Amino acid sequence: MKYKLLAFDMDGTILTSDKKITPATAAKLAELSRRGVYVAVSTGRALAELAAYKKEFQAVRFGVILSGGIVYDFADKKVLASHPVSEEMVYKLIDAGLAEDAMVHLLTLDKSIASERDIARMAQVGMGVYQSMFDKICVRCDDFKKFVRENPGEVIKVDLYHTSSESLNRTVDRVKNYGLNLVFAEATNLEASPAGISKASGLIELCKILNIDVKDCVAIGDAGNDLEIIETAGVGVAMGNAIDEVKKVADYVTADNDHDGVLKAIERFFSEE
Repeated sequence: MKYKLLAFDMDGTILTSDKKITPATAAKLAELSRRGVYVAVSTGRALAELAAYKKEFQAVRFGVILSGGIVYDFADKKVLASHPVSEEMVYKLIDAGLAEDAMVHLLTLDKSIASERDIARMAQVGMGVYQSMFDKICVRCDDFKKFVRENPGEVIKVDLYHTSSESLNRTVDRVKNYGLNLVFAEATNLEASPAGISKASGLIELCKILNIDVKDCVAIGDAGNDLEIIETAGVGVAMGNAIDEVKKVADYVTADNDHDGVLKAIERFFSEE
């Protein structure tokens, strides 16, 4: 079958453990684009967190970013669909995070917002691998509610990074009845989006815009926020390093992110033969 779109996750998927994209994988993305295949990144990241990969992503036309909260056209620098978290819900999530001394991380289309204190302690909340990126790109904020008031309708996703799984579970108990889509993207991270919004919903929106069937898509991922998109796409691919839940729903398991798993999946499902 000739698949028409490739959607790939970033962390744990196309990025190696040291947060790089191999030249061979970047070249394969460019080849797909030249052949007329749509190439889309499917990630929880905002634009600010993708900027460092501009060179490697020259062939990536579309983005299902912020875990489906925004569908984006990189070529035209245009938002195709947007689903912000309501201000009321953002306030409640901030309160829930602060109650557990969790790291509160707000994301807009182009901003990554956190406090100076939390950025300095990222290793304590299991996010040390992202320390250098946050140091460079984060907007520092010590009054999150003031930011929300001054930027109405801009918060697309809220991350709450916890110091332990017990703390995470207590936050889940606090917010589970708020009518949000809650997923676990890292070991102790709770990722909150509006109800019904996920990478899967973003892929469906993108397919409607492009006038293609979602069954003509291949989606690749590794974590909890990839479960729905892997189940929804015509072919769902789990990385070799994916969590067990992702591997169970996937149609195919490729190599891990340090051994060109995305490249091998492309060769498997986008062969020119």
